[in-house]
Amino acid sequence: MKAQSKRALGSWVVLWMFSVVIALSLAAADSNGVETLRKAGLAFSEVAKKATPAVVSVQVESVVKVGGGFMGTPFDDEFFDRFFGPGGRGRGRMPQQEQRRTGQASGFIISEDGYILTNHHVIDGADKIRVKLDGGRTFDDVEVVGSDPKADVAVLKVKDAKGLPSLEIGNSDDLEVGEWVIAIGNPFGLTETLTVGVVSAKGRKLNQQGEDVYQDFIQTDAAINPGNSGGPLLNLDAKVVGINAAIISGSGGYMGIGMAVPINMAILVKDQVITTGKVERGFVGIQMQDLTPELAEFFKLKSSNGVLVMEVTKDSPAEKAGLKEDDVIVRVNDREIFDSQDVRNIVGFTTPGKEVFMTIFRGGKEQKITVTVAARDQSEFAQTGEIGRKLGLTVKTIDAETAKQYKLTEGEGVLIEDVTSGSPAETAGIQPNMVIYSVNRVNVNSVAEFNDALKETEQSKRAMLLVKTGRFSQYVLLRLP
Repeated sequence: MKAQSKRALGSWVVLWMFSVVIALSLAAADSNGVETLRKAGLAFSEVAKKATPAVVSVQVESVVKVGGGFMGTPFDDEFFDRFFGPGGRGRGRMPQQEQRRTGQASGFIISEDGYILTNHHVIDGADKIRVKLDGGRTFDDVEVVGSDPKADVAVLKVKDAKGLPSLEIGNSDDLEVGEWVIAIGNPFGLTETLTVGVVSAKGRKLNQQGEDVYQDFIQTDAAINPGNSGGPLLNLDAKVVGINAAIISGSGGYMGIGMAVPINMAILVKDQVITTGKVERGFVGIQMQDLTPELAEFFKLKSSNGVLVMEVTKDSPAEKAGLKEDDVIVRVNDREIFDSQDVRNIVGFTTPGKEVFMTIFRGGKEQKITVTVAARDQSEFAQTGEIGRKLGLTVKTIDAETAKQYKLTEGEGVLIEDVTSGSPAETAGIQPNMVIYSVNRVNVNSVAEFNDALKETEQSKRAMLLVKTGRFSQYVLLRLP
């Protein structure tokens, strides 16, 4: 019995010790877990303390005119008033009324003398901009230094500012998927709001396509809602890595998918608009197609990453550098290329006159080519801009070859190459092979001049074109949809 008692006592002691070890281990694990969470929370708090003073509320006001047409008639246009006189087209005219519209979004200060970054869509069409700092300090004297609708970046400046809090700029190229990020802004007007998430993906492109689209979004699940636009996306060092720009949502609110413009791209825009007041796009002169596994196999490539050169523009920088059709571009400036948007982004944000270094495969062999980037807006390389395409027009400069083919005069007007079905241009009766000689009463003799003359249409929503076909000329008034 004594032996059995000793064995039982020994078993109990072992079990007790084992239980104590487990309990201590669980306590330690729980303590470590809580401590880890506590440290993460403190890290987020530190970011908030550093960043919030430099995050601003961007309040915009715009005046729009509504009404002013004839009840039951389609002739609501100042163009007809020039012929009939104001109110001279009969009775029933409804007077135009001005309405003041206001909105609020976010931005952040990047220098103590008052330079601010935000989104282009935040300030687009604004007549007045007011900036409000954390704590209530307000600045009414704010100017738009410049903006880039294609990258959705705008630069503002608080006049005569000194000693303002500012944020440090990070490097968005260093971001890793899964890395913690923090968004700060004014969702639904709720100022100084901080949300936390991770980098869900990099290099996201939305559903827009075309030569003038520049997208390389950072995707995050940090909560972004209306009003967050223009606010900073920060890393744990409180450095800006992106500008919160958009959400993908079925309801209009947060659903876990937010998009931010990489700060590296935004800084390229900032540097150009501060220096020159505008963004000048780089251009090399190639048409591209994304590789597929089948095309990669055909060209004897190990990967489908890269783009296939479909066409090289005559006399373009690409042709002068020796780039050819069927070349496959796999790297530009030591950056791996996954699709054609990657090439557009790199070239588009390269200052004209600088070089890009392309790694290509030709005939199964790797080669390196150096291309000197030109300005996209140069007359000989320019393509129809966004406003022209919205009107349904694709135009080209009348060079010697085009003039001979269509019996036109070289350098006079622009030739209409294509008219989009159902567009304002088609509805107005405009057809391919007509020639446009002026836009908004400004003579145009190249695609670049055509694009420039249409800039006021972005505000007025109207474009008056002097169009000629054969021996007959007429003014045609188009409205932006």
